Amino acid sequence: MKLYYSLLLFVLSTLTSPMAGLAQRIVITGRVTEAASGQPVPFASIFVKGTTLGTTADDNGRYTLTATQFIDSVSASAMGYRPRSRAVSRQLEQTVNLALVSSAVSLGEVVIRSTENPAFAILRKVQQHKRQNDKARLDAFEFDSYNRIEASLSDITDRLARRKVIRDMTALAGSVGEMERNAQGKPTVPVFGSEVVSRYYVRHRPNREREEIRHSQLYGAAPRDGTVLSQLLGSSFQDYDFYPNWQVVMGKDFISPIADGWRITYDYDLEDSVMVGQDRCYQLKVFPRRAQDLAFTGRIWITTGTYALRRLDLTVDPKANINFVDQIRILQDLAPTTAGPWLPSRTQVVVGLKPTPKQTGLLVRFITINSNFLAQQPHELAFYDQPLATAADALKVPAGFWAQNRPDTLSAQETRTLTVLDSVGKLPSVRTFLEIADLVVNGYQPLGKRELVELGPVAYSYNWNNVEGNRLRLGLRSTPNLSPDWLAQGYLAYGTRDGEFKYGLSADRILNRRNWTVVSLKHSYDLDLVALLDNDIALESPLFEVAARFGNIKPLLPLWREVTSVTAQTDLFHNFTQKVTLRHQRFDPLYNFAYYTSPAQTPESPTAHRFQLSEVVFESRYAPDEVQIQNQNHRTAVGIRKWPVFTARYTLGLNDVLGSDFKYHKFNFALTHSLPLGQLGRTEYTLDAGYIPSTVPYPVLKAHLGNESPIYTSNAYNLMGYFEFVSDRYASLHAEHYFEGLLINSVPLLKKLDWRLVASGNVLYGSLRDANRRTTPDVDAAGQLVPTYRGLGSAPYVEMGYGVENILKFIRVDFLHRLTYRDLPGARNFGVKVCAQFKL
Repeated sequence: MKLYYSLLLFVLSTLTSPMAGLAQRIVITGRVTEAASGQPVPFASIFVKGTTLGTTADDNGRYTLTATQFIDSVSASAMGYRPRSRAVSRQLEQTVNLALVSSAVSLGEVVIRSTENPAFAILRKVQQHKRQNDKARLDAFEFDSYNRIEASLSDITDRLARRKVIRDMTALAGSVGEMERNAQGKPTVPVFGSEVVSRYYVRHRPNREREEIRHSQLYGAAPRDGTVLSQLLGSSFQDYDFYPNWQVVMGKDFISPIADGWRITYDYDLEDSVMVGQDRCYQLKVFPRRAQDLAFTGRIWITTGTYALRRLDLTVDPKANINFVDQIRILQDLAPTTAGPWLPSRTQVVVGLKPTPKQTGLLVRFITINSNFLAQQPHELAFYDQPLATAADALKVPAGFWAQNRPDTLSAQETRTLTVLDSVGKLPSVRTFLEIADLVVNGYQPLGKRELVELGPVAYSYNWNNVEGNRLRLGLRSTPNLSPDWLAQGYLAYGTRDGEFKYGLSADRILNRRNWTVVSLKHSYDLDLVALLDNDIALESPLFEVAARFGNIKPLLPLWREVTSVTAQTDLFHNFTQKVTLRHQRFDPLYNFAYYTSPAQTPESPTAHRFQLSEVVFESRYAPDEVQIQNQNHRTAVGIRKWPVFTARYTLGLNDVLGSDFKYHKFNFALTHSLPLGQLGRTEYTLDAGYIPSTVPYPVLKAHLGNESPIYTSNAYNLMGYFEFVSDRYASLHAEHYFEGLLINSVPLLKKLDWRLVASGNVLYGSLRDANRRTTPDVDAAGQLVPTYRGLGSAPYVEMGYGVENILKFIRVDFLHRLTYRDLPGARNFGVKVCAQFKL
């Protein structure tokens, strides 16, 4: 109810003002349209001549203008149209519609070959002037930013309309006034809104960004804790820049209309030469050569003197291969800086999301207004170390703040929408829905009125395998309500077949938030699998890990593992994280396992079944352009990274420390990257290399992660057995290429399916020294056979695959071929894997 009280205080202060009885409040609403077609003119400027009073129309041409004294007329102007004025009556509330006539001026001087499309000559000039107009040329710039988001349900189905949460929201929206309607004339129901003001800083060479969230307010069906969401709604995630060749929209790489290879993807028409504000511009119509490509349709306006991008109005063809999106429209105005390059002054994005044409959709509007530009005044590098900073009182918005600080005037419909949203979030049915959604997404359920602890993760509450039987698990973790600087977690599990309890406890203490200095204590006693040890990257897929731990887990070599560790981490400089871990582990295998305890390694040498490790682990991670979100006692990486992420790890095993049995060294280096290749799609790859120069039993070596489950995972070897190869030195490449409809879009009978081709490849070079081959006897102390393992030969292990994703919008099927080591016993040389993935 913050907005309600803010408006109430504002009205009361106005009424109690000494001049309240003398002022007149005149409200003028209307719509700006094209005189010829009657279509709305988006973002038209509405003003009163001779005054500073004015506003801007929305994307449907609607506006609301409030004056405190009588005026005689209002005027409207927009790019490509002649200004128009209309008289205003003396009524306190009135409607004034303005129809604008297109204005044409003579073309500026440009050399055009008679046999060539005249727009091409202009596009070549844009390329020649691109560097001087591109903001990337600036050493630094900063500006104030205002972001507003409005989300509404559209095309509500009869079935959904009968649900209580929708009935409550619809009734509330109808009680405020006439509901907004979509392009088909159907009413929409507002569900979420936000307003954020911030100061945004950018520095180039090296590239650094920082956003300071000064005030943020969420309306409607917003999550319980708005801290993270308020950061995601700022300018850091609303940056639409068309000077680079590729613009990421909804996670997809769209080619810009002014990209270097513009002629390959687009065609153009020179429609007119018009005035946009004070700038004379060429008006160009742009459209893709193939409707299914990730490209734009619409118009761009190029200045005649500097050939800079002045304004754009672009949409995405509904035929483009994007899931769940039925419309995208981007409108943007740019303004020059004192240093020359242009920066966006106003951006409006409209996105329509719909699972299927017959289901309820979600209509989202993003409005960004930037002002107070400052260029070529970079800050010290340390200033940018925290990319996102939120003021301590950012969520405590003063009464009347938005009314005084919005850079644009809300239309009557927008005012009604925010009024509705201010009450939507308080509806009991909405709160219940949000709690269920939060449980599904995050996996944790808060307990008690004060919500000091959470129950979860729910997905790990039950499992079954042939060692534990039915595995039941109960987990708890603390919330920031208990302490914003501590994160305590714990779980207790029980297996009905083995009759054993398992548990885990951990505590993280945040010492310094600026450099994210954290000390962690952990202790656990649980069942683990040799085949999954030391495979952190692949196990980032929860679905694969659950599949690997379900059913028959004996081929993965189960063992009891007790781990106690102390970890300290900090960011030494921007996005460079250093971590040090002291760790002690006890292993008790549940299968026939033995290793020689003397260097002789002969059949007569003594053996042991259990072993312990004491380790010091040093890890360095560098992610040059990663954005980290701090949410009280959590930090999460978000956004799309353009640069690779580098991770280096060194492990020192200490002998005779706390009963440890081995001394050893382990070196590891990993690189992950998502590489956009334009119209060819996107390649994601991981390079991983390791070296263990010591002699130790195979559970301490690198057991390469095979995958015998039907679930496809990108960072495992999908046709390799769970425990097929072991190495003490190795180098591997996991790669996937997503064609994004590149080939299928050209086949008439297939393009309607919206399928997308994908290709994959895994290559592994590895070796195993003879000393490490001999650490394990053929039989254990009881005379039972010990599981065998092998190292790779001189040839690499190679598997290649091809497949189709986006089947029914979320199914991926891969066909895989094993190209080497095909003659080994039990080798699978061909396989089909299926997985579910949700991608736009």
